[in-house]
Amino acid sequence: MKLCLKPIQTRSREERVIVRCCYKEEGHIGSCEEFPYLSHLNVVAPRVANKIKRDATKTTGAAWKSEDAGPNRIDRWAMLLNEEELLKKYKVNLSVLKPSVQAKLREKAATYEDCMNVAAKLTFLVYQMKDAPTPPDLIHSYLENHFGLMSFGSTKCIICKDYLSFALFDEAKRGRAHIETAHANPRIHNPENVGFAHRECNIAQGNRTLDEFYEWMYKILQRVEWKL
Repeated sequence: MKLCLKPIQTRSREERVIVRCCYKEEGHIGSCEEFPYLSHLNVVAPRVANKIKRDATKTTGAAWKSEDAGPNRIDRWAMLLNEEELLKKYKVNLSVLKPSVQAKLREKAATYEDCMNVAAKLTFLVYQMKDAPTPPDLIHSYLENHFGLMSFGSTKCIICKDYLSFALFDEAKRGRAHIETAHANPRIHNPENVGFAHRECNIAQGNRTLDEFYEWMYKILQRVEWKL
């Protein structure tokens, strides 16, 4: 499917870094939209829609204000800029941050295109969770054209492989979600590497790749002589 990709004008300072684009199908009728596949979730589950946009496009960081802890949320594509550009365009001074914080932020860098594709992939996975709302036909076909056939109730935690329920989004408490966006390799942010996971599973994986995590778990089971 060919996309429109016409520039979308905004007043945001982010335009100095990237040009936001329309991700509707080429030749569409009506106004351009950056996240057309989220129009339904924006109505029936706005918190989930906002989570998809936030997790796809923003880094994470300290929840408190602290210069040496780094910014809490910043565009992932901003982390592709050099230090001088970051300071000028985002007012982020990397030089005051600890090396470990700088490295963590750099690891979360991704292009605008990858971020947009991640947002679409997360939406695709959300609609295939148990108890998920049914997507309108246009969104259903849009997502299938991008990622293949949908199978409702099939989305699993990418770490423990247990099925995920959409209802877990509603059970989230302030600052403590039950479902988190996760990565098979925490240092790569693209649609092939992203998925959802239980919060506990995501915490356990930490900064390991899935292969590293499973190997770590296997060695623990061997040491404690666990038998299935």
